[in-house]
Amino acid sequence: MPSLELGIIGNCTIAALVDAKASIVWNCFPRLDGDAVFQSLVNGNDGIDGEFSLSLVDQVHTEQVYLPNSAILRTVLSDRHGGLVEVVDFCPRFALYERIYRPPMVVRRIRPLQGRPRLRIRLRPRFGNGALAPQITRGSNHVRYVSADQTLRLTTNAPISYVIEERSFVLDRPVDMILGADESLQAGIESTARDLFERTAEHWRSWVRSLSIPFEWQDAVIRAAITLKVCNFEETGAIVAALTTSIPEAADTQRNWDYRFCWLRDAYFVIHALNRLGVTRMMEDYLRYIGDIVEGSNEEGLRPVYGITRDSTMDEVIADHLAGYRGFGPVRLGNQAHLQVQNDVYGSIVLASTHAFFDRRLTHPGDDTLFEQLERLGQRSIAVFDQPDAGPWELRNSAHVHTFSAVMCWAACDRLAKIAKRINKGDRASFWRREADRLHATICARAWNEALGSFVSTFDGTDMDATLLLLHEVDFLAGDDPRLAGTVDAVAQALRTDGFLYRYVAEDDFGKPKTAFVICVFWYIDALAAIGRKAEARALFEQVLDKRNPLGLLSEDIDPRTGELWGNFPQTYSMVGLINCAMKLSRSWEEAF
Repeated sequence: MPSLELGIIGNCTIAALVDAKASIVWNCFPRLDGDAVFQSLVNGNDGIDGEFSLSLVDQVHTEQVYLPNSAILRTVLSDRHGGLVEVVDFCPRFALYERIYRPPMVVRRIRPLQGRPRLRIRLRPRFGNGALAPQITRGSNHVRYVSADQTLRLTTNAPISYVIEERSFVLDRPVDMILGADESLQAGIESTARDLFERTAEHWRSWVRSLSIPFEWQDAVIRAAITLKVCNFEETGAIVAALTTSIPEAADTQRNWDYRFCWLRDAYFVIHALNRLGVTRMMEDYLRYIGDIVEGSNEEGLRPVYGITRDSTMDEVIADHLAGYRGFGPVRLGNQAHLQVQNDVYGSIVLASTHAFFDRRLTHPGDDTLFEQLERLGQRSIAVFDQPDAGPWELRNSAHVHTFSAVMCWAACDRLAKIAKRINKGDRASFWRREADRLHATICARAWNEALGSFVSTFDGTDMDATLLLLHEVDFLAGDDPRLAGTVDAVAQALRTDGFLYRYVAEDDFGKPKTAFVICVFWYIDALAAIGRKAEARALFEQVLDKRNPLGLLSEDIDPRTGELWGNFPQTYSMVGLINCAMKLSRSWEEAF
């Protein structure tokens, strides 16, 4: 049965998900949001079509780890006769000719370690997101898998006939497999694979050496940082919400969404994480991606979500030929959220872009042109802060005036006032401060529920949702404001179960949520620290770390009772939450010695 005990490999062009048995069960070509040529993860429980598997005859056990400080995955397969085989998987990535070489390519290096293991290779790509079987042609050392839109070439020193016929053979020597574009190698197979491996390993080690990390939880932060980088489509600077589509939030709920896109709501939190990690180039690339969205926006406003090349049309369709994760369909391609009204997007963009005016490390700092563009978003914030929208949880069949959306509109005005002061525009600073104060007063009057002693999810409402935990994070309330402590306690009482928090518990378009949203517990941990309950926050953070999968990764959702991960994987939001909490809670290096 499929599970989310998966590792990821990638190079900021493509990424692949590898299960504990060394099978590639998800992989899009030629980029992160491309054709899912390996898609067995969302094709029911039994299928091996759409999979790239390596297995031993009489296999009994596997072990899997990442090579330290890298996105290179090592799996050891063992059989009942004492045979051992090592599989090393990676996507090449390193500096070459003054640029980063990151081709759409997967390399698998297979080495016998002990005994006489018999290996079977099953390479079954399918095109059209699993709908179309390829035409197969072969050469002396390669196999071509051909469709009308693209061709994949496997170049290998394994016996080609055995690969095509899926026939087991004794692995008595190393084998290398290079899968990618339909291009011939310019050198030998083994020497090419070895060179790609050595350069990629050194690249990742060098990248990790440049990170700013906390004294505590270093391994967890490093793995989260590498995962965040793998979710980065470096060509444009975009960072996807997850690498998959349609891993359900819970069994048989229809809550299956395509997350291979970029939500503007994530921008503020992602920028914070990148800034804390010190990866300024990646941060600046992401800011440039956001800036291009702002510059291309029109009077209709911003969309909540964009494609990795800023495509704003991603109409949702159902892939009926795919059974779904564990048979829990539907499998959706595209996301209808791009058509929704979500008023928090304006604040999200202004919050993220504020860094451009204050961070002296950036080579392209904010200027008057960017400020004028952001002011347009500020004007939109003023106009819509008290208007109904789909809200942060993207409700499909209802609209309300959501407190989070209103607060993010306030944040846009607040940050514009600070930016204007920074760039010596006194009159604009005064204007935006007046507007921020006006919005703040209105929100406090409409979203504070005196009877509950808490802010609530919607104006004049009574329900709770987890975004209320962010009131301090975006500076709407000070840490010592008693209203913040009251809200934190009320949210926990309403939403917390077995250490994790639901987004909300009210019934929505699909009934009541059945799993907790992982990022919410990180918001709660941050809020606990803000109100002075740091010891409690640290203890809860340790509990959450124990719920990561065996390779240190998190998905979107978790069953708080069983600890099983659900939802799209790996979830950028979850990994960013881990990074930000670790940075806030860790003892300093000075305190540690």
